[in-house]
Amino acid sequence: MLSSLLRSALLLAAVCCLTSAESVITCENRMQRLSCDHGVVSVLTVAYGRTNRQTCSEGRPPGQLENTECSQKGALEALANRCNGKKACEVDKAIFSDPCPDTYKYTQTTYTCLPAHHVVACEESEVELFCDSGQTIALIGAFYGRADRTTCIQGVPDGKFNNITCFNPTANQVVTERCNGKSRCSVYAVNSVFQDACSGTAKYMELAYSCEYPL
Repeated sequence: MLSSLLRSALLLAAVCCLTSAESVITCENRMQRLSCDHGVVSVLTVAYGRTNRQTCSEGRPPGQLENTECSQKGALEALANRCNGKKACEVDKAIFSDPCPDTYKYTQTTYTCLPAHHVVACEESEVELFCDSGQTIALIGAFYGRADRTTCIQGVPDGKFNNITCFNPTANQVVTERCNGKSRCSVYAVNSVFQDACSGTAKYMELAYSCEYPL
């Protein structure tokens, strides 16, 4: 679950950055990609379901388009937990439950790119987050698992990086509790810190944070 501090940080980001927000619509059964050339992803709004009969309607029978009150609760939290703080993120409908099985759905997302400190640590390694004197850490996003076949694969046996849907849903909460409000913080990318969501898969940790002056 996103912490109240993280929610506040994202809300502030949304207010100040809406003019530069990106909007992405992805039809069901396709992969949605969010990416930032500069900074990291911060998800602002997410809708998964159907609210009109026009979007993603090509080639679909009328019966799959009739329900325009189809909406998945918790869609924002599900996508934000996967993508916030990453340079790029790809997700499909599997991260959501199905609010209306007989309706052809789509995902509509708005996000912005926030300036941030961005670090990646391979499994069994440690990273240190730190801010200049007088500033404290504010986590933007944390990921522990595996979402691609290219990160942290040196020396890893074949077969241990094929699962790219490995994801720990508590990573944000774990790092927020350890680091937010501190000027310096160490985090280990190990299963004893995070739950092992996929045994046998070589994992990595990806963190993004900003440094803020206390209010």
